[in-house]
Order: sequence, then structure tokens, then C-alpha cells
Amino acid sequence: MKVNGILDSWRATAGTAFVAAAGAGIGTLVGLPAALLTGSALAVCLAGLGGLRMDIHPRLRDLAFLVIGVGIGSTVTPETTAAMVRWPLAFVALGVLVVVMMVSCQALLQRGFGFDARTAVLAAAPGHLSFVMGLSLEGGVDALRVTVVQAVRLLAITLIVPLVARVLGVEITGNPLTGSVTLSPLIFGVLMAVSLLLGLVLIWLRLPAALLIGAMLVSGVSHGAGWVTGGIDPVLGTAAFVTIGALIGTRFSGLGMAALRAGLGAGLAVTALASGIAALVAVPVAYGLGLGQVTVLAAFAPGGFETMIALGAVLGANPGFVAAAHVARLMFLTGLIPLMLSRARRGSAV
Repeated sequence: MKVNGILDSWRATAGTAFVAAAGAGIGTLVGLPAALLTGSALAVCLAGLGGLRMDIHPRLRDLAFLVIGVGIGSTVTPETTAAMVRWPLAFVALGVLVVVMMVSCQALLQRGFGFDARTAVLAAAPGHLSFVMGLSLEGGVDALRVTVVQAVRLLAITLIVPLVARVLGVEITGNPLTGSVTLSPLIFGVLMAVSLLLGLVLIWLRLPAALLIGAMLVSGVSHGAGWVTGGIDPVLGTAAFVTIGALIGTRFSGLGMAALRAGLGAGLAVTALASGIAALVAVPVAYGLGLGQVTVLAAFAPGGFETMIALGAVLGANPGFVAAAHVARLMFLTGLIPLMLSRARRGSAV
């Protein structure tokens, strides 16, 4: 029975990979921004809503995270690390931003869409999805509504950020992780192995997106110190980006059109409000601290951790800042969400 389950999972993964690759190809042909991510995400989303089982096996997901992390780390230069002294002030602004996002989106969901207080808190969270979904299983929370709103947010942000970048005139790279020089198979294999070991340590420490962060650290330090030079193989980079896009799309697998219709309006409204607030804060922070607009937009956008890091790479953002900002956002949410849930619970008990 266990063997059959494993085979079913890999069969679903193979079908999902085919759909994602087709979506990325079509997206590239029609000129979709960041097509490797957005095209694959849209295609898998539509297939899942159409009733097909869309899934990515955890081992393939982990491999994609490692490849993306090594690739992003290979873009580290002295210039990308020079701005680190200005990061703390940006993180203060980010902390205020997260609170404003949560309070505003919770109010919108309660007053505009009839959500109860606790369901609204979890649906309003701009990230930390696994933590949010775990909390949504407690009594008194409409887990399906939380799932739909969060899935819509992830997909919408994946599509919105590249469009905004294009409007701002940013050159969007299809696969930014390959340089003029490609890492040799031996060096790439060593980086992957060390990244995996560090990632496992970070998993033990319960750090989110541990494999991705571990690979970015190992590759970034190695490239920044001049120990190694070169990007990853273009085929591997393309496959990894398409896999990340497919992961976003799988959030809609099994939801069904009825569930989507019930939560689509709320999801889009929350995404629009959170994105608008993020943009209002990101633009002055970028100008005030001398950081690129796209870098701060990618860092402050209420998207998924792995997705925003991958998108940031496609958009040419500072990878270290984007990653650090999203880690900080998860830390803020870890404390803020239980606090707001407790407040909502006391309010409903009165």
C-alpha cells in the first residue's frame, strides 16, 4: 500500500511537471512577465481547479529549493552586500508594515466579507502559510476560507509583482541564475552537498525555508569570498523555476470552483489592500535608504517566502536583502498572529 502511495505521488508529480512546463512555454511565447514562474503557476492552478490532481513530491521540491538557493547565491557580489548597513532601518519599517497589513486586512474581511474575527486574522496573514494553516485547524476557524484566501494571495502576488516591475521599466530576466561562466559539475555537486547539510541543521533549528536559505548562504559566501565562480546550468535553473511556479499552482488542487468562487473576492481584496500598503511603504523606504525600488518591493510584498526570493532573482533584486526581509517578516508574524488570535478570542467571548 505504501509503495502504491509513493508511485501515485510521483505519477501526480510527473503530470504536474508536464502541465507546468507547458504553461511556462506558452507564457514565454505570449510574453508573460517572469513566465517560468507565472506561466507554470497559472497552468497548474487551472488544471487543479479543473479536477486534475496536481502535486509536487517533497523530494523534488527540496531539490528545486537547493538549486535555486545555489543559483541565487552565485549572484552575490561586494556591491550586493555593501547595502547591509542600511538594512536595520528598513526592517523597522517592515515591522510597522506587517502590523498595518494585518489589522487593515482583518478589518476588511470582517466588515466587507462577513468573516468571523479569528478566521479573518488567519486569512489576513501576509505569509507564514504552514504556521497559519496549522492554526486554522483549531475549533472555531473556517479553515476552507483561510485556505482559499491564502491561495489566491500567493498566486495573485506572483502575477502582480512582475507586472508592476514591467510597468516600472525593470528588465525581467527569464533565468537569471546563469552567468557567462557555468559552475563545473564537481563544484556544483560540492555546493549542493554542503548546502544540504547546512539546510538539515537549519531544519533542526526550525528555520523556515531551511534548504533554500542554507543553499543561499553556502553559495553566497563561497562566491562572495572568491572561492568559486560561475552560475548554474541553464537547464537546471529553468527546471527549478518552473517547479517553484508549479508549487504555487498546487495550492488550488482539490479546492473546486465552488470553494474558489466563495473566497475569490475576499482573496483579491486582501491582496490588493496588502499590496497597496506594501507599495506605499516600500517606495519611500527605497528612496530614503538608497535601495532599489524593485528590491524593496520584492522584499515587502506579501507573497510566499520561496516565491518572492525566486521572483526577486528574476527581477534583479538584491537577494540578501529580499531573503533577510522575508525571514524578518516571518519572525514578526510568529509573534503577531497568536497575539491577534488571542485578542479576537477574547472579543468573541465577551
